[in-house]
Amino acid sequence: MSTEAREGTASADPSVAPTGGEDAPTTEGGLRRGLKNRHIQMIALGGAIGTGLFYGSASSIGMAGPSITLAYLIGGAVIFLIMRALGEMSWHTPVSGAFSHYAFTNWGRFAGFFSGWNYWFNYIAVSMAELAVVGIYVNFWLPDVPTWVSAAIFLLIVTCVNLVSVKAYGEFEFWFAIVKVVAIIAMIALGAVIVFFGVGQTSSTGISNLWEHGGYFPNGLWGMATALVVVMFSFGGVELIGITAGEAENPRRSIPKAINQVVYRILIFYVGAILVMLCIFPWDQIGEGGSPFVIIFDNIGIAGAAALLNVVVLTAAVSAYNSGLYSNGRMLYSLAQQGNAPKYLGKLNRNGSPMAGVLTSSAVTAVAVVLNFLVPGKVFLYTMAVALIAGIFNWTMVVITQMKFRKRIGAAEVEKLGFKMPFYPVSNYIVLVFLAGVVVLMAFLPDFRYALYVGPIWVGILYVAFRFKTRSERRPAAVES
Repeated sequence: MSTEAREGTASADPSVAPTGGEDAPTTEGGLRRGLKNRHIQMIALGGAIGTGLFYGSASSIGMAGPSITLAYLIGGAVIFLIMRALGEMSWHTPVSGAFSHYAFTNWGRFAGFFSGWNYWFNYIAVSMAELAVVGIYVNFWLPDVPTWVSAAIFLLIVTCVNLVSVKAYGEFEFWFAIVKVVAIIAMIALGAVIVFFGVGQTSSTGISNLWEHGGYFPNGLWGMATALVVVMFSFGGVELIGITAGEAENPRRSIPKAINQVVYRILIFYVGAILVMLCIFPWDQIGEGGSPFVIIFDNIGIAGAAALLNVVVLTAAVSAYNSGLYSNGRMLYSLAQQGNAPKYLGKLNRNGSPMAGVLTSSAVTAVAVVLNFLVPGKVFLYTMAVALIAGIFNWTMVVITQMKFRKRIGAAEVEKLGFKMPFYPVSNYIVLVFLAGVVVLMAFLPDFRYALYVGPIWVGILYVAFRFKTRSERRPAAVES
């Protein structure tokens, strides 16, 4: 890219923190470094452990059967490589709005513009998906409450939380994520007790469920491959670690540690929880009328277990939406600092929170409330498909940007990096081929196919918007000359 673009980045994005000042209480742009390592890890867990596991797992199990566990292992390995690519850049330059800033610096103006707005769009879709299922969980206790009412209430609550200081937000998300993590561990332990000691056991409970009902691959390798589509949506959100870099107290220590720990923890939680579920009930008896975890424990008849799990899955959905709104506010702030979004989005409130970005993102996400009113029960699948294609754009941008980042800083600077992408550049190409394969698989799934039309249209909209923006910038210059 041009020298002007690279030199303009630091001044255009005041959220950039000097590499030597990572312990400073604030960044240059006013965002406050109030997130500790425990906050960062739990924010990433909070974003990734949501409806993909607690609600979407029913459809993925229906596609793959017991081999869904292998699908999660494969998907997790790819996500780990993507996170290492992002982590390498975050270690070198810890900024808020990481994706957009890195693409802008290392690739070019349109790449930064596209990456930032696409990430925002991605998390708007994810947030809508999370809100779409909140009402379903509330209906477990209050079946007469319309799902759109529940969505509206939690939209307001989470918006208010995101307007307080980042430290308060970090504490809120930390405890929300703790609830999920503890609950999953407890569920795995309880499931093991049911399977091995017969507590609340049914005639269909047992480890043999993993191979007796059509085998480990009941729908063949194709079934497992198509399930990867839902699996990759489930992993969306772990990249929130990159967004937190600008507000982390010690990013060069906390970011690498969080990336290495979060990915394998998520794998344990996903694979462990689903293994337990498959052992308790055969894969072909797990329905889609709510969270499969809640339904299974309700059917087993263990007093209070289903209600407690429903609290957990509700917390998971709200937590994931909370993380999404956090990241969207910061992304709009970063885009505004670059000049790629309206200036008002770069405003902070007295707590150091990007108030304008949070409120704007929340207002757009409110469309989910309207959709829940108009087409209840269908919003989750529609928004999940859109979120996935936008997520694939994000991951692709991260991997390509990291390759350009290495070329820009040069071999001598690469040697100084304290956190590197393993097996570069072979791992980069493996990830890109895998993501391309997921896009192809989406074409074979009716519920995801329409997103392949939405994706190119969205890219076209962003390109036109960028051209319009650059043309309007040149116009005043032409008048002055």
